[in-house]
Amino acid sequence: MPTLNIIQAVNDALRTEMRRDQNVVVLGEDVGKFGGVFRATQGLFAEFGADRVIDTPLAETGIIGTAVGMALYGLRPVPEIQFADFIFPAMDQIVNELSKYRYRSGGQWTCPLVIRSPYGGGIRGGHYHSQSPEAHFIHTAGLKVVVPATPADAKGLLVSAIRDPDPVLFFEPKRVYRAAKGDVPEGEYAIPLGKAKLTRAGHQISILAWGAMWYEADQAAREAEQEGIDCEVLDLRSLQPLDIDAVVASVTKTGRAVVVHEAPRTCGFGAELAALIQERCFLSLEAPVARVTGFDTPFPYTLENEYLPRAPRILQAVRETVRY
Repeated sequence: MPTLNIIQAVNDALRTEMRRDQNVVVLGEDVGKFGGVFRATQGLFAEFGADRVIDTPLAETGIIGTAVGMALYGLRPVPEIQFADFIFPAMDQIVNELSKYRYRSGGQWTCPLVIRSPYGGGIRGGHYHSQSPEAHFIHTAGLKVVVPATPADAKGLLVSAIRDPDPVLFFEPKRVYRAAKGDVPEGEYAIPLGKAKLTRAGHQISILAWGAMWYEADQAAREAEQEGIDCEVLDLRSLQPLDIDAVVASVTKTGRAVVVHEAPRTCGFGAELAALIQERCFLSLEAPVARVTGFDTPFPYTLENEYLPRAPRILQAVRETVRY
């Protein structure tokens, strides 16, 4: 298996699916000849041409509206929103149109498209290039939300997302776009949506994370091991649908949980996870569910490292939860 980074894995997934299915098309700002601002679509224009790799105006509402129309007419569009922060002009198309087609048609129509977007902090992008808006879309019925952490997962999950009959938001953690490297299977390779991955087994406490925060959670778990604390780490991967069975199995076993995400704390997905754990694991809990998150402020430029939930903050939450 070749060793790829996440950018290369995403590119491989797009190329694989475009070769397999002529209805798969890519569109977005600078995705064609330029290959995308992060080069995730590099080389696709040369192979598939302007009819299937489409440069669009800088108009997110138009990009998503066009993709919705394409999907309803039988194509499998994969629009790119250049940064997740820029997705909000398209909220009406996503929330009021895209997410509701199956429901409003009584199941007669589906709208199979994947919105790809780099998201999260870690590149000193400040408050317009660092947001983590996953909770907005998890809250919207009819949408699926996926966040890979590793190159192999990026390819396998993106392939499954493109093949899915319903709309998927595919958020790619740009902080580890090139830093994360790993073996990626060649050719057709899919990972089912809705399945978490247990990456570290433990018995004292569960750490739940996704995207770039999985790396921080794993680092915290390794440091906790040096202090005699046995952590289990679960990479959720798919936030909607959520693998609630994996979450319950882990927390029931350990009796403690720390949830990590870089989005702001209030109404972040960690709050929903804490509620689900309380509802389903109450009699197994030895301590309150802890959340280690971003802060309730716009994403800062100069204090980025303080804002992001790095391993030291996670480790402190692990210590306090185990001592409770």
